[in-house]
Amino acid sequence: MFVELKALGFEGSYRTVCYFISDWENSHNEELDKGHDRLEHPPSEAQVDFGVMEVVKDGEYMDIHVLVMSYPYSNAAFAVPLPSENQECFLQGLKVLFNQSGGVPRKIRIDNLTPAVKNVRSKTEEAKLTDAFIQFQNHYGFDVQVCNPRSGHEKGSVENKVGYIRYNFLTTSPIMNSFEELTETLHVHLQKDRQRLHYEKEVLIEDLWGQEKKFLLDIPIEDYPIFKEIEAKVNKFNEAKLDNILVHIPRAANYPFIYFMLSWDKFKAVSPNGEILLEDFRPYMNRKRAIPWVSIFKDWIRKPRVVPYSRYQKYLPGRVNDYLLVDDLQVRKERLSELVNLLLTHDMKRINEEFYDLISGKNENPFGLDWSQYDSLAPIDRSDQK
Repeated sequence: MFVELKALGFEGSYRTVCYFISDWENSHNEELDKGHDRLEHPPSEAQVDFGVMEVVKDGEYMDIHVLVMSYPYSNAAFAVPLPSENQECFLQGLKVLFNQSGGVPRKIRIDNLTPAVKNVRSKTEEAKLTDAFIQFQNHYGFDVQVCNPRSGHEKGSVENKVGYIRYNFLTTSPIMNSFEELTETLHVHLQKDRQRLHYEKEVLIEDLWGQEKKFLLDIPIEDYPIFKEIEAKVNKFNEAKLDNILVHIPRAANYPFIYFMLSWDKFKAVSPNGEILLEDFRPYMNRKRAIPWVSIFKDWIRKPRVVPYSRYQKYLPGRVNDYLLVDDLQVRKERLSELVNLLLTHDMKRINEEFYDLISGKNENPFGLDWSQYDSLAPIDRSDQK
């Protein structure tokens, strides 16, 4: 621009042109509105997202991935815990959520979940869905709307619902016996939660959900099977990698490769001629972290009264729990110290399993019971009395 002006006889400097352009833009461009529109959501539109939460399984911490479906019109929500966010878990989770809802939403809004989206939306192209998700979508008949990258506010309803579930129903890490049991527990919690007023409409969520359910699509009669088949190489030790973990498969090295048939929780290792070599749970079903019992016990030694009220007390295995719930605080401290020493060479599960060998060997009466009291209550054998 400056060169063209000079050709027309302009005698000013380059800096003068820059100042003029800056002033002109400031005076002619309207200020951008950074606010958001308040959206109105029609019935039967849902939003879906994952949230990572913590549970205790078999005495150890475990991270689970809770798939949450929120219906903004009524503010009703449904949730299913899963071991991963892979494609098998995502599609299986949607099936469970449809069954809990009693129907299929007409439209589902998602972010750029890898199991569903292979190419994110750009300025010139819409997001591209994975083939497996398209087949699942065609079977159930719902439409999909993919959010822009890094735009969580576009599905704010489910974002808020993930936090609501975490802070209201999973405040402290619950004990999980199985995914199915926890799924039912969350389902009951969320059913009861609908007996409150909608935050804006001042109507019971349950009543609004009753209206919204009428707009859902019917669940197809024919079930949709969810599985994935992958080819895997085998090393000379009969091992193949699954979920980033080497799995030992008997006789697998007899073949140049094998197939894994994957569901959300289990797998089958199959030879090229169709023989099932191994069937088991997927490795991530047992991915856990130890509870830091040593530091917890050391804290309890300083404050022995807190043991029955501690959030960790419910995670203690049965024998160890009974052993520590003695009334004498000095004895409780001694027992805690004893367990701290044992934890240096044994884990908590082993201590509980071998309790009588590890504890009773040092203490003839580990639970501190006065057996004479029990003996005095026992029936007396008078057969020898005359």
